[in-house]
Amino acid sequence: MPDSSTGSTGSTARPSRRTVLAATAGVTTALTAGGTVHAAGGRSAHDDRRLRALVSRMTLEEKVGQLFVMRVYGHSATDPDQADVDANLEEIGVRTAAELLARYRVGGIIYFAWAHNTRDPHQIADLSNGIQKASLGLERGLPVLISTDQEHGIVARVGEPATLFPGAMAVGAGGSRSDARTLGRIAGRELRALGIRQNYSPVADVNVDPANPVIGVRSFGSDPEAVAGLVAAEVEGYESSRVASTAKHFPGHGDTVTDSHAELPYIHHTREQWEELDAPPFRAAVAAGIDSIMTAHIVVPALDASEDPATLSRPILTGILREELGYDGVVVTDSLGMEGVRTKYGDDRVPVLALKAGVDQLLNPPSLDVAWNAVLNAVRDGELTEERLDESVLRVLRLKARLGLFEDPYVSHAGVDRTVGTRAHLAAADRIAERTTTLLVNEGGLLPLSRRRQRKLLVVGADPASPSGTTGPPTTVLADALTELGFTATALSTGTAPSAAVIAGAVEAARDADAVVVGTYNVTAAGSQKTLVERLLATGRPVVAVAVRNPYDVAHLPGVTACLATYSWTDVELRAAARVIAGKVNPRGTLPVPVQRADDPATVLYPVGHGLRY
Repeated sequence: MPDSSTGSTGSTARPSRRTVLAATAGVTTALTAGGTVHAAGGRSAHDDRRLRALVSRMTLEEKVGQLFVMRVYGHSATDPDQADVDANLEEIGVRTAAELLARYRVGGIIYFAWAHNTRDPHQIADLSNGIQKASLGLERGLPVLISTDQEHGIVARVGEPATLFPGAMAVGAGGSRSDARTLGRIAGRELRALGIRQNYSPVADVNVDPANPVIGVRSFGSDPEAVAGLVAAEVEGYESSRVASTAKHFPGHGDTVTDSHAELPYIHHTREQWEELDAPPFRAAVAAGIDSIMTAHIVVPALDASEDPATLSRPILTGILREELGYDGVVVTDSLGMEGVRTKYGDDRVPVLALKAGVDQLLNPPSLDVAWNAVLNAVRDGELTEERLDESVLRVLRLKARLGLFEDPYVSHAGVDRTVGTRAHLAAADRIAERTTTLLVNEGGLLPLSRRRQRKLLVVGADPASPSGTTGPPTTVLADALTELGFTATALSTGTAPSAAVIAGAVEAARDADAVVVGTYNVTAAGSQKTLVERLLATGRPVVAVAVRNPYDVAHLPGVTACLATYSWTDVELRAAARVIAGKVNPRGTLPVPVQRADDPATVLYPVGHGLRY
């Protein structure tokens, strides 16, 4: 028997299998008659014929809709808050997710925390069920592929009480393919329990440039083969949970100092360099059976002399990805609202050119009405053939079938409670985090701190905006964790650009402490965070620096006594750092990227693989 919903009055119950079959108005019956649709990794010719027959019965408008994945504001598919109704009307021209589906028949919806889609697990499950019910209730209703960006680390749309893992560069510091596989498996199970069947992760970019503003710690590291192994393992974990993973950002966004959200980056790798540096993780993802690959809004002249962004490049998406790498799964664009893809062409041309290049899913256009009508008119005018649309619609439907959406698209509160944020899942995240924390400097064996000699601690430093995996400012989380471990720790936020007065206050507070822990965030040679650390060192108190984002901070702190790298400031990583500082666990992480000297970037200060032990 299916599980019934539990929780607050008015929650959306999980429909029975009979209800699901009825709601799909014959579509599911047609697909499952004579045998169920195969899970990920397998597809019978019989199933494929049925999917092709389904495509042949769809109207042109329905086909166009299936190619779009769209944002929508609100915690409910039919009854969002008034502020979210207003936002939907302004940006999309509809009031609710249900109206979005009725008007445009979109094939996918993407969840964001800022769109108020992800308040808590039961609410997310109810929203997912409401979306599926609204879509399946339409004539020739089809299940919706619900997606999100749950990379973990600094990018997570679903927060606690879901399990939050260390981010990619932290996992790279751990170097364990087994841990990457475990992350994918557990994260996939929890997303599936919430009704989210497509995750835009893992990041397959190789972070070559330390100044990269858009990838950085979202990458597993700088070594292509190491990144490839971890990407493949995480893909295998997601596949085992029947959640579609997405390798991004093809053909590789790791060597740029330009953020494609704001500008159009150029990557000047030769074809040989691309093969050596950028291609291996994507080849590994394809070999591991990746369900979807996301495009990058970047120009790679060596791969396409037209200098079109890769998202709009047929030589890159069809010539290289499909024909050379042999990939026949779903290709999804990065967000079409990013300036990188809007720089060269207008919003009405971008979706058409993306489809001509070989894309299947058009993600989050700034104006859905403009984009949807542009594709529709391109087919009516003959620029795009309906057969070309059919190829992409079929790929999208195949993916939905492999994920079980035609069989049962619904979830339940009971399933959420059994799966999301369980004690076993949280313990697994803690164990992985302990294996990623990296000790870079430990002069005179300062660490671990002694609870007898250094009981009174001051925790100061940067408190950057918190991702979903945090319960408070990093200084507070770290101080609380150290207090739980037997220290008396006081938190004092000094910010990412402390003033002279703030620095003076921190120095004065340090005089009453036995030791100081200072969290750093993107330290620069001329920045005041460096001054803060120098002034704290001058007090004579032992100082432990914790680089809470980029490990490159250590290059700007030449006099620091001890330095740890956590690769993110989420709770799971900060708690692990506290256990390392307290000597409860031995640091085991090693650098997955090289750290160059600040005064001589051509010289490596700490190489890949550097990491101290107690």
